[in-house]
Amino acid sequence: MGNQLKIGDKIPDFTSKDQEGNRILASDLLGSSLVIYFYPMDDTPGCTTEACAFRDYQRSLQDLDCRVVGISPDGLQSHQKFVEKHNLNFTLLSDEQLEVCKKFDVLNAKEDRSGAKPQIERTTFIVDAKGIIRWIEKPVVVEGHVNRVIEALAAHAFS
Repeated sequence: MGNQLKIGDKIPDFTSKDQEGNRILASDLLGSSLVIYFYPMDDTPGCTTEACAFRDYQRSLQDLDCRVVGISPDGLQSHQKFVEKHNLNFTLLSDEQLEVCKKFDVLNAKEDRSGAKPQIERTTFIVDAKGIIRWIEKPVVVEGHVNRVIEALAAHAFS
């Protein structure tokens, strides 16, 4: 769809809202290592497995000085329910207009189940403290995904 981001690129500027309705700028997320993961839809099997794995490994990620941010096209209300239902302990950003997804080039040509929007290709970026992309998994295989993220973080000093 757009220019595919690669290792060494700076993340695009963007603005979004978190699950509490707070306005978040890309620059607000910098300062330590950052995992930005894009996922198709709240509370679906694969997305729930992935989110719960990030939740369960939050301590390991914090020990590596890393924050996690999940981004999907779901609205704030959906994110709030998803966070509450699964006790998620990290930030979810809403991208209902797919603006952030387009900037990160994570959309594929297929439409979602409702036929309304292109689908998000499950993608994860590890970003250093200055906003430089240091690792990418695209497409993501949910099984073992968070372990691969932690291994990549542990193998390199991304902060």
